[in-house]
Amino acid sequence: MVPVTLNTAIKSEPPLDNGAVNGAANGCADEGTAIGEALNSDFQIGFRNRNEFNVFIYFRTLKVYLFAVGPPKTEAQLKKEKKAKPEKKELGVITYSIPTPAGEKKDVISPLPDSYSPQYVEAAWYPWWENQGFFKPEYGRKSLSEPNPRGIFMMCIPPPNVTGSLHLGHALTNAIQDCLTRWHRMRGETTLWNPGCDHAGIATQVVVEKKLMRERGLSRHDLGREKFIEEVWKWKNEKGDRIYHQLKKLGSSLDWERACFTMDPKLSYAVQEAFIRMHEEGVIYRSKRLVNWSCTLNSAISDIEVSCELNGRTLLPVPGYKEKVEFGVLVSFSYKIEGSDEEVIVATTRIETMLGDTAVAVHPSDPRYQHLKGKTIIHPFCDRKMPVVFDEFVDINFGTGAVKITPAHDHNDYEGLNLRICGLPTRLLATPCPTFSHTFAQGLKRFDARKAVLQALKDRGQFKEIKDNPMVVPVCSRSKDIVEPLLKPQWYVDCTEMGKQAADAVRDGRLKIIPDHHLKTWFNWMDNIRDWCISRQLWWGHRIPAYFITVDHSSDTDGHYWVSGRSEEEAREKAAKRFNVSSERISLRQGKQGIFSELLWCIEDLNVFYPGTLLETGHDILFFWVARMVMMGLKLTGKLPFREVYLHAVVRDAHGRKMSKSLGNVIDPLDVITGISLEGLHNQLTDSNLDPLEIEKAKQGQKSDYPSGIPECGTDALRFALCAYTSQGRDINLDVNRILGYRHFCNKLWNAVKFAMKALGENFAPLEKSQSVSDRWILSRLSAAVVLCASGFEAYDFPGITTAIYNFWLYELCDVYLECVKPVLSRSDGDSDAQSQADVCRQTLYTCLDVGLRLLSPIMPFVTEELFQRLPRRSTKDSPPSISVTSYPESSEKALGRFVFLFICYIKPGEFFFNICIYGCITEHFLNVFVIQRLGLIDIEKEVAKLTAKKGELVKQMDKLSEKMAKNDYREKVPIKVQEMDAEKVRGKIMK
Repeated sequence: MVPVTLNTAIKSEPPLDNGAVNGAANGCADEGTAIGEALNSDFQIGFRNRNEFNVFIYFRTLKVYLFAVGPPKTEAQLKKEKKAKPEKKELGVITYSIPTPAGEKKDVISPLPDSYSPQYVEAAWYPWWENQGFFKPEYGRKSLSEPNPRGIFMMCIPPPNVTGSLHLGHALTNAIQDCLTRWHRMRGETTLWNPGCDHAGIATQVVVEKKLMRERGLSRHDLGREKFIEEVWKWKNEKGDRIYHQLKKLGSSLDWERACFTMDPKLSYAVQEAFIRMHEEGVIYRSKRLVNWSCTLNSAISDIEVSCELNGRTLLPVPGYKEKVEFGVLVSFSYKIEGSDEEVIVATTRIETMLGDTAVAVHPSDPRYQHLKGKTIIHPFCDRKMPVVFDEFVDINFGTGAVKITPAHDHNDYEGLNLRICGLPTRLLATPCPTFSHTFAQGLKRFDARKAVLQALKDRGQFKEIKDNPMVVPVCSRSKDIVEPLLKPQWYVDCTEMGKQAADAVRDGRLKIIPDHHLKTWFNWMDNIRDWCISRQLWWGHRIPAYFITVDHSSDTDGHYWVSGRSEEEAREKAAKRFNVSSERISLRQGKQGIFSELLWCIEDLNVFYPGTLLETGHDILFFWVARMVMMGLKLTGKLPFREVYLHAVVRDAHGRKMSKSLGNVIDPLDVITGISLEGLHNQLTDSNLDPLEIEKAKQGQKSDYPSGIPECGTDALRFALCAYTSQGRDINLDVNRILGYRHFCNKLWNAVKFAMKALGENFAPLEKSQSVSDRWILSRLSAAVVLCASGFEAYDFPGITTAIYNFWLYELCDVYLECVKPVLSRSDGDSDAQSQADVCRQTLYTCLDVGLRLLSPIMPFVTEELFQRLPRRSTKDSPPSISVTSYPESSEKALGRFVFLFICYIKPGEFFFNICIYGCITEHFLNVFVIQRLGLIDIEKEVAKLTAKKGELVKQMDKLSEKMAKNDYREKVPIKVQEMDAEKVRGKIMK
C-alpha cells in the first residue's frame, strides 16, 4: 500500500465509518480487503488493486480524506503506454438484410453486429413507428376530449416549401422540434407535432414555368391560367412529397395523417374566410403605393429578400440581360437653375430614375443653398420645371448635400419627404414589364435606359463623376432579379392595432420569446409596424375573393368599387346593396391577384389543440412569419396561437462563414447521414446553376474542408451534434468532424450495451424494485444526469442535455463503472458472496442501461430503439412496445433513489484534479469524489496550492465581469454578440 498523507483536514470533524469505506471499495476492488486506520487529521488508508492506483477522496464539510491503493506504474510502463497509439479503424458499413415488410417490426432476435453502423440501425424502424401510431396524440388514449392530467403539448412545423429540399437549417429545426416532441410524448402528455407544406407560390410557379419551357417550349401564358394550374398540380403530385420523405429520414415524429398543404380545400376556405371578414371590417383595404416588384416574376414580392452587400463597383448578372450590369457606384450629375448659369450637383446609385425626378431637396440649415429658396431647376430631357425644397429629411453631410427626389421609384422619397410636401407629383417611369414609358427612353429596359441616360448627360456636359459606393442591392430570392420599387394598386392589411396587441402580449408575459435578447427586435418591429402588402400577381396560389364593381359601365379604381364575397352571387348582392341598385345593373370582374397566405395554418381538433404550446423556428423569420401568426391568431380567434416562441441560431460553416453555394460550404444533411465522396460533392456543383468561375472557387472550398469527402455519420449523430451546438445564441459554426465524433459515441454505446448484455446473461430478470446496491456511485451519477436533462428540456438548454448524457455514458458508465465491475462479474462463479455481489452489479448495470437509453431517446431515436429492444423488461405486463412511448426518466424513480452525488475524472500528474471534479451539487452537507489515477502518484499539496491560486484568479475575473454586466446601460449599449460571450464566460468560470 502506498501511503498518502493529507494535512489539511479539520480535527474537530468526527472520523469516517470504516463500513462506508468498505462498502465503497467492494464495487471496484479487484482483490484484497480494505485496510482502514484511525481517521483523524493525518491519516493513511486504502485498498490494493493489481491493475490501478485508486484514490478515494471523501469530503465532509471542509474536511478531506484520501485513500490510496496499489503501487504506481513504473516509468518504463508509462513510457510504453505513451508511445502506444490506437490504430485508426475504417468506418464499416453493415446493412440490415433481413426481409421486413414495410410497417412490420424489425428483427431484434438476431445478434447485434460487431460494431455500430447507421445503415443497419436506422433501417425499418420509422415505418414501424408510423404504422403503430406512436406519433398520434390519440395513442394510448380513449378520447382526445378526455382530460390528461399530464397536460397537452402541441406544436406546428414551420411549413417547408413544396419545392424545397432538405438543408441544414431544416435539419436543425427538426432536430430541436423532434427531441422536444419526443420528450413531451415520453412524459405522458397528449402530444401533437403537426406537419405540413407550403405551396410556395412564387417558387413553385417558377419551377413549373422553367419545366414547361425546357420540355415543351411553352410559357404559362401560352397555356392559359386553368391549364397552367393543372400542370402545377401534376408536378406537385409527382415531386411535392420529397421534403416529407427527407423529414422521415431525420426521424421526425410527426402525425402524418394530419399533414396540411396550404392549397388544400380546408386551408383555401380559411384564407377566403379570413380575407372576407377582415375586408368587411376595413382591416384589409386597397391602395396605390410603392411595392417591391420583381420584373422577372412580374409580381409584387414580400420584404424577405436576399440583400447583396457590395464593397464598391461590381458587375452582377441580371435575368433578361446578356451582359452583367454595374452596381456599387455613385453617379454625380448637375441640374441647371432656371434663369441663371448656376447648377446644383446631385448623386444617385440609379441614374435612370432621374427621368422621374420631381424635385431637388436640401437641408433647411445648409448655408450653401439658402439663396435657392423659391428657385426652380430645369430637367435636361424635357421641359419639366422642378422646385428646390427644404426639408430635414436630407443628410447635410452626404455627398453635396443636395438630393434628387423620385417619389414613384424610391421608398424613402415616397414615404418620407413626399408625405410632408403637399402637391409634389409622382412620375411613373416604367410599366410592370418593365420598359420605360418616358419619352426620352421609350421602350428601353431599365438597365439599357441607365446606359442611355448616362451617355446623354455626358453629351450635355452635365455628368460629373462616378465613384465606388459600398451599398446593399435588393435581390429577389427566387428569380435573382434586382428588386424594383414600383407604384401599383395592391391589397394591404392595416397592422397598427394588431401590432400593438402582439407587442402587448409579450410585455404582459402572455407570450414568451426565448432567448430574451430578441425582445428588442420584436418591440422595434411591432411598435413601428407598417401596413402589410398581401397581393401577389401569381396564378399558383389562393385567388383573392374580391370583385371589381362596374355600375352601368362606369368604373373607378377607388377601393370603394371593390367588394369581397364567398361566391360571385354573394359579391353581387353586396355590390347592389352598397350602390342601392338592382343586381342586374351590376357587373363584376374578379381580381387576378393572389394572396400571400403563409400565416394561415389549419389545425384539426381546434378545441383541443388551439392555442398551441410552442413555436420553434429560426430567429431570421421572427417578424416575417412568427409576428404575423401572432397578429392573425389574435385577430381571428381572440387567442394567441402559442404560449412560447423558441428561436434557434443560424447555421454557419466551421469557419463561421454564411452557407453559400459559391463558397462550396452548403451541406445537404442527407450527405452527412449517408456520406459522400469529394467527387460527389464536386458533381453537385456541376449540376447547379453557378457560373464556371464560382464552381471552381466552390470546388477549392470543398477540397479544403472535405479532402476525403464527408464520412457516413448517420441520423442520430447529426441530430446529437445539432442539439449540442444549439446554445441560445445567433450562430452555429458546424464542423462535420464533430458530427463524426458523435458517430464514434454511438459506437461506444453499441459496445457498452453488447458487453452489458453478455454480462447480464440469457436468464437475467430485472427486479421490480432495485435492491440496495453497494456501489451507489454510478446510480448517483445517473440520478444527476436525469435531473440535468429534465432542467435542460424545460429551459431549452440543449447543450446542457447533450453534455449530461454524453458525460454519463462515456466518462462515467463506460470509462469508470464498466471497468470497475468487470473483475466483480468475472469472479461471479465463486462463492455465494461473490455471486451476490455480481447479481447486485447486474441489477445496477441494467438500471443504468434502461434509464440511460431512455434519457437519450429523444435526441438519438434510432440507436436507442435498436438497443432498447434487446433489453429485458422489468415487467412484461403492459410493457411499452417502443422506447418512443416509454416514460422519460424522472428523479423520483425508485430505481434511482436519492444518493450522494459523486464525481468522476481521470487525472495525470500536474493536473488540477480538484477543479475538474468539483463542479456539481453538494447533497446533505457532503460530497464524495472518486478518482481513478492510471499514471502514478500526484503531489496533493502542490495541486491544492495550484487550485487555490487559480480560484483566486477566477474570483477576480468573476468580480470584474459581474461589475461590467451590472451596469445600467449594459444591455442597451453592449452588442448582443458580446453579451452572449460574457454569459458564456460566466458559465465557464462557474463550471470551473
